[in-house]
Amino acid sequence: MHLIPDRGFQHPVPSEITPRDLALNRRQWLAAAGATAVALPALPAAAQTARPGRLAPLPGARSSVPGASTVEKLTAYADASTYNNFYEFGTDKADPARNAHTLKTRPWTVAVEGAVAKPGRFDIDTLLKLAPMEERIYRLRCVEGWSMVIPWVGWSLSELIRRVEPTGNAKFVQFVTLADRAQMPGLRSSVLDWPYVEALRLDEAMHPLTLLAFGMYGEVLPNQNGAPLRLVVPWKYGFKSGKSLVAIRFVERQPKTSWERAAPEEYGFYSNVNPRVDHPRWTQATERRIGEDGGLFAKRRPTLMFNGYEPQVGQLYAGMDLKKFF
Repeated sequence: MHLIPDRGFQHPVPSEITPRDLALNRRQWLAAAGATAVALPALPAAAQTARPGRLAPLPGARSSVPGASTVEKLTAYADASTYNNFYEFGTDKADPARNAHTLKTRPWTVAVEGAVAKPGRFDIDTLLKLAPMEERIYRLRCVEGWSMVIPWVGWSLSELIRRVEPTGNAKFVQFVTLADRAQMPGLRSSVLDWPYVEALRLDEAMHPLTLLAFGMYGEVLPNQNGAPLRLVVPWKYGFKSGKSLVAIRFVERQPKTSWERAAPEEYGFYSNVNPRVDHPRWTQATERRIGEDGGLFAKRRPTLMFNGYEPQVGQLYAGMDLKKFF
């Protein structure tokens, strides 16, 4: 493990970070016990997902994409919809649910632009009909050391990418979140430069697991979870999945992302879930599953390489030094 000097960036939620000594003790205990992930028998997706009855229904068919439906216990909707990072509405975990009622999701358009043969502006109703909706039950791993299991509803981003026909100059895809001070009180904060920008390599964006999500738990997305559409990249830390998208841009050069600009020693471009590469100020070897008994003191579980999606995505990074390209 390498240590990087603290350049003064203060993580907004220090209470979520596992003390290093405690985490290392747990890591040693797990190694001694030979802890491994246990595969459970598959269950029908519909049996795991019940609509909470809060928002408009948005059903999705069972996905045939390999790895698209983990059989782990779902995180309760009440937890998934109230424990969020969405700094445009505040930096406290409860702020998005408290403040995101100001977000207006109709009308809504997304500009698809840059190095594509068929650029355009797509309204949300067009996007909802662009491809058949699927339910994807994904693990979500936050860089802060906690995790959830969420049933998303959407379709592979590759469906849209193929339609706009990237040119040979398209090497990366940039995702831009809405930045409207009238709707987003968190924009008054200087914690990040706005708008929030994330990016993927084109082959990452084209991977079938990369999801453009419009719903969760069989309903449209709550505002605080990134309505009306968001990215979900399950093998990367959660901040890579931009919310409330207003632009998707195809570019030739690797763009700087918002967290890279804020703290480049701490947040890399790739930000793949990797238990062997610690954050400079806390371990990534284990995680706390939100909603499990014990709260902050619940037994932590080992974090899986690529968040458990290594069989599906590991080949994307063959030969790369994942400590250098973190």
